[in-house]
Amino acid sequence: MTLDSSSIFIDGLRLYAFHGVMEQEQRVGADFRLDLRVHYNIYKATQTDDVAHTLSYADLLQTVRQEMAQPSKLLEHVAGRMADAIFRTYPEATAVDLKLTKLNPPMGADCDGAGVELHCSR
Repeated sequence: MTLDSSSIFIDGLRLYAFHGVMEQEQRVGADFRLDLRVHYNIYKATQTDDVAHTLSYADLLQTVRQEMAQPSKLLEHVAGRMADAIFRTYPEATAVDLKLTKLNPPMGADCDGAGVELHCSR
């Protein structure tokens, strides 16, 4: 078998954090949704059924939670920190696709959310 592309993902993760330009956003906080895909070669895990040969969803969750816990004005900054932390923590990661959405943002419009999308590789 040849793997052309492989990844691990977490979709629709809901988090509460204190990011935003406005003082109220930083004080009161808001709900966020994160969609995350980390690319790496999963071939060994497909052959061994050994958790040591994969990335752990739970460990990825802890990595993104740590970055969400640090307040920032810009979601771009949070997303960039997340990607950097993933590359630092998981040397086998070759690329990160991340979508961070602030749900019901305070911008005078009725929408599901607004945010940033990041696609980066080593």
